[in-house]
Amino acid sequence: MAQNNNKESNFVSAVVCLHDAGRTAADFFAALDGVLAQHFAHYELIAVNDGCTDDTVPALKAWAAEHLEAPLTVVNMSLRQGVEKAMNAGLDAAIGDFVFEFDRPAMGYDPDLIWQAYQKALTGFDVVTVCPSRQRLTSRAFYRVFNKFSNSPYKLSTDAFRLVSRRAVNRVKAISDDLAYRKAAYAASGLACASLTFEGTAAKDDEPRLDKAVDSLALYTDAGYKLSLGISMGMMVLTMVALVYTVAVFCLGQPIAGWTTTMLVLSAGLSGLFFILTIAVKYLNLLVRLTFKKQSYLIEG
Repeated sequence: MAQNNNKESNFVSAVVCLHDAGRTAADFFAALDGVLAQHFAHYELIAVNDGCTDDTVPALKAWAAEHLEAPLTVVNMSLRQGVEKAMNAGLDAAIGDFVFEFDRPAMGYDPDLIWQAYQKALTGFDVVTVCPSRQRLTSRAFYRVFNKFSNSPYKLSTDAFRLVSRRAVNRVKAISDDLAYRKAAYAASGLACASLTFEGTAAKDDEPRLDKAVDSLALYTDAGYKLSLGISMGMMVLTMVALVYTVAVFCLGQPIAGWTTTMLVLSAGLSGLFFILTIAVKYLNLLVRLTFKKQSYLIEG
């Protein structure tokens, strides 16, 4: 274990997404810088300004000019584009052998967990996630569905921050230039993942979550495919039952003139339609898996 007088030689980067964090961002960076300066000989801090409209960035720059010795890079997004795109921009700017990812500047945990995550990574893990012991009800429900339909051996949960190796960053970037959900991409990368847990809850995320949840389920799980396939197969079975019923009424009853012909055409046509939809859903699922919908982020400077 590295001591204070024998700091780690690996270069590490810390990427933090900021949006209207006020002066708390400077407090967060002060705590973060304290931990990194204590354990690492070389490191960098990257702040991604995701459309801040308050004094977050000016306050951070004022603090950095007075207290910070390590390099600080501020990446200004053209407009607010969400945590995922902002963090993608920050990862492109990071050059560290290991990268700490902080989706929000809130440290509701022991700062020493940052160092513990790095120590855990040195034991053979490319991704180390630090998670709270308690999750919100909606988050618990989402991750239960996600993990049920995901093909990854690693189960996802709410996290406070994560540490990824340069190999993990390169691996997921090779899979897709635009990462819709980084946590799922890391878990599906095939690299070793681990997690650390602390008592408490993660800071509340004020970003819209429904669209992100739907996109994540569609891209990284089989939930959308299985749901669509189940509906198509169910409707096809119902139309086949209607077809059998129509033939039975024609043979055993006295249907109204023209009813049998109409029902036969409708039942047979709908059966064929839902059969075609089942095949189409399968092909769409394959297309989604082969090629993500790529959309570059916009960066101002």
